Amino acid sequence: MKTTLIAWGLIAALITPVSAEAFTTPRGVRVNPVNDLIFEVIPKSSGSYGDFWCGASQYARREKGAGWRDRIYVVQGRAQSVTTGRKSAVQFTLSPTQVGVAPPPQGWLALGIKPGDSMSIQQAHSYCNQFPVRYEQ
Repeated sequence: MKTTLIAWGLIAALITPVSAEAFTTPRGVRVNPVNDLIFEVIPKSSGSYGDFWCGASQYARREKGAGWRDRIYVVQGRAQSVTTGRKSAVQFTLSPTQVGVAPPPQGWLALGIKPGDSMSIQQAHSYCNQFPVRYEQ
């Protein structure tokens, strides 16, 4: 009887729908599609600037097939995740005109991640190679 229950439990676990669309980077940043054009980058903690851009570049390359010179655009700056409910997420797209993203006003100082911000996949991927600085005392 106990073996039968375990077997049924395993079968139920295997056929339960799993989010096949979820993508996780080697650094543990999760990326979920919001719809066909928008994807959301959700770091493990509050996330650094580089975590968001690195996650977006890896998802765009591996899942969307984007080229190194293609650009990724911010649709929504840091806000609550619509796919997981986590407190820190940023939404990106490869198709800014189709989702109505306008470029932000240009100035000499830009802080944070704002809608309309963009960079090439290659430039965003450069954030994947940066490691946290640890101070030894």
